[in-house]
Amino acid sequence: MVFFFSNFRTSAVEVTGINFIGEATLPTGTNFENTELGGLSGITYDSQNQIYYAISDDRSQKSPARFYTFNINLNIDSFQSSDIKPVTVTTLKDKNGKTFSPGNIDSEGIALTNNSSIFVSSEGDTIAGINPFIKEFSLNSGQEISSLAIPEKYLQSQEKKRGIRNNLAFESLAITPDKKHLFTANENALIQDGEEAKANQGSLCRILQYNLITRKLEKEFLYPTEIVKPFFNINGRFSSGLTDLVALDNHGHFLSIERTFTGLGFVNSLFKVSLENADDIQNIDSLQKVDLKSIKPVKKELLLNLGNLDIALDNTEGLTIGETLPNGQPSLILVSDNNFNKLQRTQFLAFQLKIESPLERLLRLIRDRIS
Repeated sequence: MVFFFSNFRTSAVEVTGINFIGEATLPTGTNFENTELGGLSGITYDSQNQIYYAISDDRSQKSPARFYTFNINLNIDSFQSSDIKPVTVTTLKDKNGKTFSPGNIDSEGIALTNNSSIFVSSEGDTIAGINPFIKEFSLNSGQEISSLAIPEKYLQSQEKKRGIRNNLAFESLAITPDKKHLFTANENALIQDGEEAKANQGSLCRILQYNLITRKLEKEFLYPTEIVKPFFNINGRFSSGLTDLVALDNHGHFLSIERTFTGLGFVNSLFKVSLENADDIQNIDSLQKVDLKSIKPVKKELLLNLGNLDIALDNTEGLTIGETLPNGQPSLILVSDNNFNKLQRTQFLAFQLKIESPLERLLRLIRDRIS
């Protein structure tokens, strides 16, 4: 019993259920402060100020690269389009104080620090020879503050035998509640790790763990995406991958979103993810050169197939733990990237998570142990 109690962490979070609250949408073409509001690929919640920040993946082509601040009015049983209010738009600037030129940035992930700043991940553009990045920006001015080093294995070689695939790089970004670690992941396998996702075939992603105190990459973990079997396989139109992560605690527990476009609609799924017993693969340069059976990947458990909701899904790419609801349970907000396409819309989905308290979990573990 001593061993049992010594391995129990009261600060670890266990999600035991999820309830759908509602859907809110903004039509493509919505304008705000002389910008087209769209391309929302990541979202993060500022609990101190009770506001949300969402990053646009506009590559400085419609307006300079930017993020939006939103007020979201959320009740336990009500959520609609009038509950979404854009407040401000902040332009991102490079280390020289200049806006990013068209094509030099593809901002996809966003995560909030405790230093009045955000981290933003960019997928880059391998066709144009532009590398991905993870940079820190001032929350108020949008000015670049610092950047994290990207390992060589993620940078595409001239022979294109190594590195990220175009538009399948750092789509996700998450920071732990204690603000000590940052996580990102490639949306699909590195070239040297395996194939990109296809109909009836998943892909081998890597989750990267950075220490925000030392600013060093600490570990990498294997994250296989799910196999999606579409009803119809339209050649050239299928795409699938890991689009975002959110940290539930400081012990390697996350929620992830995997988004698939089948050619005739979207298949989006939420997973519970644990890194606790996963192997560190940082020193493995190519997964194709090792026995995958010898590697323990992250543990995944399906939390919700969004297709079970009675709504038409869009291109869901971002998620964040939101405000605490009146019953004491946390909310979860998802957002979609409309690709600035008139046939799509910016879709916010709101959920209530059921979190088991440390005491409830301890009592359940004791009952399970005794029985």
